[in-house]
Amino acid sequence: MDREGRIKNACKKIVECINAMSFVNLDDQRVHSLVLMREIARGVVENRDRKVTKSDVTRALHTSIENIASACRDIVYKLSKMSYNGLDDQQIHSLLKVKEIAGKHAKVASVGSDSWIRESLESEEMRPSNIDVLVGGAEILMIEGSQEVEVEVRNEDGHNVVQKRPVTRAKRASDNDVQDREAQMKMSEHESLEGEAQLRNDDAKNQVQGISSRPLLLQSLIWPPDDCITLGWIQNMTSTLKQLSQDYTPSEFHAIMPITVVDKLIDNASSIFSKESNCVKIDCQREDSKVVVVGDLHGQFHDLLYLLENAGLPSENQFYVLNGNYVDIGAWGLEVFLLLLAWKVLMPHRVYLLRGNHESKECTLAYGFEKEVKTKFGDQGEYVYNKCLDCFKELPLASVIAGSVYTTHGGLFRSTHFAYSRRSRRKRTQRLELGSLEELSEVKRSLIDAPIEGSNIILADVLWSDPSHRQGLSKNKARGRGLWWGCDYTEAFLKMSKLKLIIRSHEGPDVRSGQCHLGDMLSGYSMDHDVGSGKLYTLFSAPDYPQFGRKMYSNEGAYAILRSPNFEIPSFHSFKAVERPKAWNPTT
Repeated sequence: MDREGRIKNACKKIVECINAMSFVNLDDQRVHSLVLMREIARGVVENRDRKVTKSDVTRALHTSIENIASACRDIVYKLSKMSYNGLDDQQIHSLLKVKEIAGKHAKVASVGSDSWIRESLESEEMRPSNIDVLVGGAEILMIEGSQEVEVEVRNEDGHNVVQKRPVTRAKRASDNDVQDREAQMKMSEHESLEGEAQLRNDDAKNQVQGISSRPLLLQSLIWPPDDCITLGWIQNMTSTLKQLSQDYTPSEFHAIMPITVVDKLIDNASSIFSKESNCVKIDCQREDSKVVVVGDLHGQFHDLLYLLENAGLPSENQFYVLNGNYVDIGAWGLEVFLLLLAWKVLMPHRVYLLRGNHESKECTLAYGFEKEVKTKFGDQGEYVYNKCLDCFKELPLASVIAGSVYTTHGGLFRSTHFAYSRRSRRKRTQRLELGSLEELSEVKRSLIDAPIEGSNIILADVLWSDPSHRQGLSKNKARGRGLWWGCDYTEAFLKMSKLKLIIRSHEGPDVRSGQCHLGDMLSGYSMDHDVGSGKLYTLFSAPDYPQFGRKMYSNEGAYAILRSPNFEIPSFHSFKAVERPKAWNPTT
C-alpha cells in the first residue's frame, strides 16, 4: 500500500473511532475539537480539496443531533402506543423514565453543540434490575444498577443509532418524607393569603404514614385498549375520582388512577393542544349552538362537577371554553385538570382549555399543585408533575367565539412593535401601545413561565393583566407583571378586532376586596367596562374561595352562557359551593 493509501486508511479509522465515541463526559470544546478532527479525516478519505470550515463542523454537529432527536421521537412515539398490560410497577417506571429522557431531547431543533446530551436529572441510588424491552424497531436496554440507559434504534438498512443517557430513580419515600411533603402546604395568594392544599384523610395518623388499614375497594382505571376515550369511560373516571376524594387518602390516588393512564391521557391531550393556535377560533353558528364559558376553578373538583351537571355536559351543540387556573389553592387540582383533559380528548372541537397564570412552574411551586402531585404519586410524582408542566406549555392563550367574543385569562396586551415618546431628543422612552390579535398569534407560548421582558412579554400580559377604572394603559405594579387597562383601551381593542364582548377571569373576591370602583366578584362575575363597541366582564367559577386561608369570602361561583345568534349577550349563572369532603389540615 502506498503512502496515500496508508493515510486514507488511518483517516478512515479516525472517522470510525470518533463515530463510536460517547461525548457524554466531554465539554463543548472537546466535542468541537473531535468533530473538527473527524471532518478533516473525512475530507481526506473523500478526496476533498478544500479546508474544513467552522460551518462544516456546525453542520456535522447539527446533523448528529438531529439524527439522535429523530431517534428519540421514534422512541417516544412507540412507547406512547405501547400497552403496559402485564408489566409490573418497576418495569412501567423504567419505561416511563426512558420516555421522559427521550422526550426531553426529541424536540431539539437547532443547536450549536450537543452539550444537551450531558443534561441529566438529579441522581439518586436506584435498585438494580435489568429490563430488556423490544418495541417495534427500537430496542431499549435498561440497566438500572449502572444508572445508564442505552437506546439502540435500527433502521431498515440495519444501521444503528446508539446513545447512552444517565437515568435516575427517586428514592422511596420514608414516613418522614411523606410527612414533610404533605404537612406543609402553606401558600400566599395576592393579599398574603395562606392555605393548605387539601389532603383528604379520615385517619390523620394513617395519612402521615402513607398507610391505609383497609383494602382498596375501588377498581383501578384502565386506559381504553383501542386508545379511544368514550363518554362512558369519562363517566366512570368522574365517579372514580369523586369517590377517591371522599373515601381514600391522597397517597392511595396512584393505585386507582395509575400513572400509565395519566401518561397516555396527557400525551393525547397535549398532541391536540399543540395543533391549536394561540387564539383559537370557535365556529358555532348552528341555530341551537351555545357556549359555556368558565372562569378560575383552582382545584375545586366538586364545584366543577356541579357546574358540568348544572350547565349540561359538552355535546354536539354545546361548547365549553375554560379560561384557565385549573390548579393550585384547592386540594384537587390534579382531578380537575385530568377530567378536563379527558373531555378535550373526547371532544376536541367542543371543549377548549385556555392557559391561566397558574399553569406555570412558578405558581405551581408556590401555591400547592407540585406538592399535591408528588403526594398523590410518590416516587413517580416528579414525572407526573413534569408531564403536567409540558402540557401547560401547549395550552392556547385566548379564544374568539363566533367572530364576536374574545375570552382569555388575564386580558389585553401590549404591542411589541414599539413606539417611542418624542418628548426628548436625547432620551427616547418606549410608549405602551395596544397589541393586536395578529401579534398574539405570533407569541411563542411554549414557555413554562411568562417572561417580564423581551419579545414574548405578551405572554405575561395575556396571563396577568387586569382591567382598571382609570383610563389608559400602564404597567401592573400590583402584580409586578402584565398591564392595567382602562375602558378606553377596551373600546379600542373591540373596535380594532371587530368584536363585541370580552370575558376574562384572573380576579376573584380576594383581589377585588377593597376596590370600590370595580365589582366585588361575590356573585362570581362583574361587568367592569361598558363602552360603545361592547362590554367587558370578569368571570370567576370557584365558589367559597379560597378553600383554605385566613379569610373566607363566602362568594358564589359563576359561569356564562352564550347563545346563537346573539353570542355577544351573555347570561350569567351564579352558584354556591357544594359540600366538600372533609379535609385533613395539619395546622388546625
